[in-house]
Amino acid sequence: MQTPPGGGVELSVVLRFVDAATDALSAAREEIDALNVYPVPDGDTGTNMFLTVSAARDAIREVVDADPDVPLDTALGAFARGALLGARGNSGVILSQMLRAFARRVSTPTGGESTAQVIADAMAQATDASYAAVGVPVEGTILTVARAASDAAVAYVASPRARTRGLFTAAAESAREALLHTPEQLQTLADAGVVDAGGRGLSVILDAAETVLTGRRPPPVATTMGRHTIPVPADGHDLTSDGPAYEVMYLLDAPEHALPALRSTLGGLGDSLVVVGGSGLWNVHIHVDDVGAAIEAGIVAGRPYRIRVTHFAEQVAAARAKVPPKGRAVVAVAAGPGLSALFSGAGGTVVGGGPAKRPSTGMILEAITASGAAEVIVLPNDPDSFRVAEIAARTAEEDHGVRVAVINTQTQVQGLAAIAVHEPGRRFEHDVTEMTATARHARHGAVTVAVREAMTMAGPCEPGDVLGVIGGDFVVVGDDQYAVAREIVDRLLGGGGELATLVSGAQDTERLAARCAAYIEERYPHVDAVVYDGGQERYPLLMSVE
Repeated sequence: MQTPPGGGVELSVVLRFVDAATDALSAAREEIDALNVYPVPDGDTGTNMFLTVSAARDAIREVVDADPDVPLDTALGAFARGALLGARGNSGVILSQMLRAFARRVSTPTGGESTAQVIADAMAQATDASYAAVGVPVEGTILTVARAASDAAVAYVASPRARTRGLFTAAAESAREALLHTPEQLQTLADAGVVDAGGRGLSVILDAAETVLTGRRPPPVATTMGRHTIPVPADGHDLTSDGPAYEVMYLLDAPEHALPALRSTLGGLGDSLVVVGGSGLWNVHIHVDDVGAAIEAGIVAGRPYRIRVTHFAEQVAAARAKVPPKGRAVVAVAAGPGLSALFSGAGGTVVGGGPAKRPSTGMILEAITASGAAEVIVLPNDPDSFRVAEIAARTAEEDHGVRVAVINTQTQVQGLAAIAVHEPGRRFEHDVTEMTATARHARHGAVTVAVREAMTMAGPCEPGDVLGVIGGDFVVVGDDQYAVAREIVDRLLGGGGELATLVSGAQDTERLAARCAAYIEERYPHVDAVVYDGGQERYPLLMSVE
């Protein structure tokens, strides 16, 4: 893994920190949710900050897994974009801007700087960016805690003996101290007897950084002041008598020169305005009563999409009326519209995926919890989604009490084989065992087209060559898709089999699935062949033999 010149930060350390921060927020999310009284007591700050960092972690892991020698600036760019796209809620959006500014500074060190100096300046820039992103900055919040941490970092590196470990110790300690004083700065916190939830989330992240670099666990922080009274609305009423009723969030494609007018318009509609991003992509967050006007402001500025509207009272009422989970569900990652229909038709809850569209931890976690089931079986159907699914499963078990098993399905066709034998009436362990065994015994192959020069098990390939895949390895290189497909069929059926499943992709212009089914019927009359329209990208044909 590459390290930049000068005051370089090692990518391996960044990855350790990102994993530690995600795990720490996962462990603290319920505590942070319970502290959430400002700007509205909707009880989701911890969850939103966890999902934001989780999305950033998934994004950087994806580029590093694809290329372990990826340059630091590229990896951090993916990290920042992942945070921006995955940001949830007021604190999550502010945090995404902090991470973006921090990543940008760390990825561009200048000559003569020490690593500690780069990180201290990055923390200062992150704090400045967070204040600039908020329409009306309020002290006693995550902003205050960020300022205390970055000021401590900058002061620490003034010493000629400053080291990175000591910097994070100083920053984390100052953040914890500032957090304890937030009720003195914000009456809402004092009335509820709690510290600020967003500030606590940032403190958890800094504590994780200190632990990664020093191996020490920081002391616990008292987050309540002996009383803890969270205002809860009556059913059907707004969260506060004088505050907006809705949270509106959307991503926005817009030129930077359109932002001042957008901020001005939205600022007149409500409060808790945060606009973050850059390079034409923005994440917009605001609390309003007039949802339509908030969205219309985005349309005037550019193209809003992934619009999320939350009615605060309904959100809290739903949490209060939440019924205990029951039954069993299957969550499957599907790489195309046809595959989505197949999995949902078999009773599964579908999460979209596929090459360059792999789901985040938050997406899989949301599917698990939204199922309302007490037991959930997850089919990632892709090797790169397996780790993400495992993290989502662990979070669902720890935070929601859901029993989750992740079956290591490496391909879509393995997932189809597994869900075909799913039986909710069986004991959970037996169902998982049967589905796992069926997926493992399904021999699988595929046909794809090379997009770059490479050396494969079958020899070198050039862009445009047809590649035959068995068990995840490239075993055939050719120039004719149907010829390569027939060879893969012969190899898979050479070991026997009774059922061949053929799934056509979005680029199956040569009708490979149908032609291979006819070939099997003629060459292997004892084998049943079924054809599905999967609609997956990059693979004109997927196949399995059972």
